[in-house]
Amino acid sequence: MNFVAIILTLLGVMAGVQESLPSRYFKSKGHHGRKAENEPPFTEKYFSQIVDHFNFNSMGNGTFNQRYLITEKYWDRKNGPIFFYTGNEGDIWDFALNSGFITELAEQQRALVIFAEHRYYGKSLPFGQESFNIPQVGLLTVEQALADFALLISQLKQELGASNCPVIVFGGSYGGMLSAYMRQRYPNLVAGALAASAPVLSTAGMGDPRQFFRDVTSDFEGYAPECSAAVRGAFQRVQDLAEHQAYDRLQSAFALCKKPSSPGDVRQLKGFLRNAFTLLAMLDYPYSTHFWGDMPAHPVKVACEAMLSGPDLLANLRNTSGIVYNSTGEQTCFDLYSLYVECADPTGCGLGSNSLAWDYQACTEIELCYESNNVTDMFPAMTFTPAERLAYCSKRWGVTPRPGWLQTQYWGDALSTASNIIYSNGDLDPWANGGVRTSLSPSVVAINITDGAHHLDLRGSNDADPASVISARKTEANLIAQWVAMERLRLK
Repeated sequence: MNFVAIILTLLGVMAGVQESLPSRYFKSKGHHGRKAENEPPFTEKYFSQIVDHFNFNSMGNGTFNQRYLITEKYWDRKNGPIFFYTGNEGDIWDFALNSGFITELAEQQRALVIFAEHRYYGKSLPFGQESFNIPQVGLLTVEQALADFALLISQLKQELGASNCPVIVFGGSYGGMLSAYMRQRYPNLVAGALAASAPVLSTAGMGDPRQFFRDVTSDFEGYAPECSAAVRGAFQRVQDLAEHQAYDRLQSAFALCKKPSSPGDVRQLKGFLRNAFTLLAMLDYPYSTHFWGDMPAHPVKVACEAMLSGPDLLANLRNTSGIVYNSTGEQTCFDLYSLYVECADPTGCGLGSNSLAWDYQACTEIELCYESNNVTDMFPAMTFTPAERLAYCSKRWGVTPRPGWLQTQYWGDALSTASNIIYSNGDLDPWANGGVRTSLSPSVVAINITDGAHHLDLRGSNDADPASVISARKTEANLIAQWVAMERLRLK
């Protein structure tokens, strides 16, 4: 559906009955399509992985099948490097089919390409349907995942006769954090890392809890200041109706399947709506995408035009959220509790089993205590303090979070002591300011991408790409080629 059609659809919905829904539904994390930029020729395989790398008596020294994708199409077996994607919080196919830069670069540099799935996500479930039971879920840690990748790299290099082939790791978002961590933890195996949109500081508890939703707001203000004002006004209308317990009106205004009946339901509605703006900001690409669902080109622009399309702010807010939650047009009403799940990540955990895994990680090592406050951002005041995180995680998973653990394990802000890491961030990405924005040394390099959304540089080339991302990819390619050459010399 093109841009004009999207707007016409939204306008048509707003002219209809209030119970009708806008025309787009976003498939959340874990619900992947098979549309791709340019589908690469991957073969799906499984590796017999150790369940617990750090306890020889744990779980009977068991193993599980870890999924990975591989292509030798571009590989020069004698000299070509290995490009290894450190899988993150979802089905590995989602990342392989939306990271075309890696295969483009592999063709240029004649590399073997491997995308490895993260334990407890997709089909890589160590205990099958019991993986999210306690205590089995306790083996879902960053450390175990890194050890999985390290062992997989070592074994595949041996099997493929690639002992002298330099390894470069890639990752986006949490996967970008893992690629940086791999270079820090296993420099004997990994010659360099591209960590795209990796919030290594904020997820280690080193950021401002107001930063994330402030930056989401900035994206919409950047399009038009009156856009964020309209969003504020719409949420104030929601609050006014809630205070008067006008639940019938809330149900009709947002076409909800069930009428809200409590403050908890109203909080769920607010989180559901806020989550839509989070996704619109993160995925604000200059062309339509199919990454975990369908999004129009420039979704922030589309959303703002919907928010400013008429005087009925509640209808505008409903239609804006529909860009995210009703992309297929199949929803006849919004089920708040099935389309959005409140969890230990205020930016959203997604749905399905992948959401369980991410919720657990957000309750243990990954710190995501972000808040909206309606002062520095355009959203309702919704806190998620360390105390609230502790209470939730204790009840949900029986765990006590460890604030500062990632600082201890992965160097906190002392990252200048690392080497051969690229931290890339897009100015439109609300995760960017939770990461490294300034180069720390000649070999720990920050690349800032003007008009870039969440790990845009990992996506394949597109005619609509801004000049900034084209330049960023060239810089990344040159640095990676240098690292590969240096590692070849070391290996010889």
